[in-house]
Amino acid sequence: MILMRKSVSALLLAAVLFVPATSMCAYAGQVKNVIVMIPDGMSMGGYTLTRWYRGGGPLAMDALACGLVRTYSSDAAIADSAPAATAMATGFKSHTGYIGILPDEATMPGQKPVAESDKRRPVATVLEAARLKGKATGLVVTCEVMHATPAGFASHDPSRKNYDNLSEQEVYNGIDVVLGGGYKFFTHEGRRDGEDLISEMKKLGYAVITTPDELKQVKAKKVYGLFAPEALSYDMDRDPAKEPSLAEMTKKSIEILSRNKNGFFLMVEGSEVDWAAHANDPVGLISEISAFDDAVKAALDFAKKDRHTAILIMADHGNGGVTMGDAETTKNYDKTVLDDYFKVIRKAKYTGEGLEKLLKPDMDDEAIRNTVAAGYGITDLSNEEVAAVRDGLAVKKGELNYVVGPMMSRRSHIGWTTGGHTGEDVELFAYAPAGERPTGTIDNTDVAVITAKYLGLDLDKTTRRLYVDADKAFEAKGAEIGIDATSPANPVLVVKKGSAEIRIPANKNYALVNGKTVTLDGVAVFNGSKWYVSRKAVDLVK
Repeated sequence: MILMRKSVSALLLAAVLFVPATSMCAYAGQVKNVIVMIPDGMSMGGYTLTRWYRGGGPLAMDALACGLVRTYSSDAAIADSAPAATAMATGFKSHTGYIGILPDEATMPGQKPVAESDKRRPVATVLEAARLKGKATGLVVTCEVMHATPAGFASHDPSRKNYDNLSEQEVYNGIDVVLGGGYKFFTHEGRRDGEDLISEMKKLGYAVITTPDELKQVKAKKVYGLFAPEALSYDMDRDPAKEPSLAEMTKKSIEILSRNKNGFFLMVEGSEVDWAAHANDPVGLISEISAFDDAVKAALDFAKKDRHTAILIMADHGNGGVTMGDAETTKNYDKTVLDDYFKVIRKAKYTGEGLEKLLKPDMDDEAIRNTVAAGYGITDLSNEEVAAVRDGLAVKKGELNYVVGPMMSRRSHIGWTTGGHTGEDVELFAYAPAGERPTGTIDNTDVAVITAKYLGLDLDKTTRRLYVDADKAFEAKGAEIGIDATSPANPVLVVKKGSAEIRIPANKNYALVNGKTVTLDGVAVFNGSKWYVSRKAVDLVK
């Protein structure tokens, strides 16, 4: 028995949703498309900072603000991105690092204990349910496409770090459009399991593209766009000739997905808002929230014209505890003028990460000062700060933003409480064609419930269809079960009954029945101790 979500009726009838003239249930059938947009790690302080940086006028999200979202995980007040994405995608709380599976423990107030048989069990996502209903599906991110948030909508594994499993499941899970970074993790050389998933994508009918020009020109129905070996650059640092913007990827994905007459589900993530917040880099934070808001405008423009598209926007958690105002403004906060916050920030041409690419460890002090002044806007580095920059270049590549971000923050009266995630509620933004959108304070699990209600999906039924306990199901049919671990990184479930042998590779959507390939309707998942397969795989045993 699966740990139950909050009931849909409780969600819809307890004043969580504002419904002006008709019930959400009745209206839901009129929504064909849902776009879930996640500015990863965006706290309201960063949102406010970005609005002022852009002149103080409204952001695209402003008119959509309608409530708050609670973000805690199954056993912690502050969530990691993996269980946060899992909650929004499946309707279930989970544990730090867990992707698309139930937790071992649910100890936060109001959570029911997890049955022993349900621990680490895969649960279906709204993307998977939408695909099975005949809708087109897509993922658009600026991180690697198998990173925690996109993986939470498309994959199932006890570790968000297991890129081999997560990426393989994404490839075989039938997603129509996947755009972002992470090309190297699909190559033979970039994988521990030795597979060449780029070739597999092409065999499965995907157009594999790697440049903005190819993105503009692609006409295929199924597209994998991988525009960098790992993550894409921060938007402020981005070379438009080499990497598309989040808004450009959002527009193109909608263009492709909207060809499906049955509608679509799309998840768009502003992935690196979170990374800039971890580094306490206000320039990177503004860069990524601004780029995300541009993507929201692209989605909203389509939704208003289409009139059958709902948009749900919320961060997965806060990060950094960022504020306009710091300890130095304690006694003069009301006399600190707007320019005091932005006079240095506005001079920055790059984020802290982009600045790092301009600096060399062997530069002398004057060269470091000049480069930081020209690229990042700080013109008065102290001797100690110059030494810190040099040390930062020598210690670890890719983390100079952790050094210069706090320097910028001090000069701009931007406060931070932590370099980690935070546990406050996050803002909810939503758009629905006739105004039927969630309001008030909801839980992150409600995002999946609302999405499913809009699209007419049954997540529990989908879980029962896609993720059956293989041991129990095959043993009930009198079959023998074993594991072929000839290649430990590529385990295969082996099922035998009579003269039939069925081989089901982990993370793939097919079985070999006496050597003949049979396509399944979902991927097989091995969670390290148990196998889960689709009902269609079980039915192969007669």
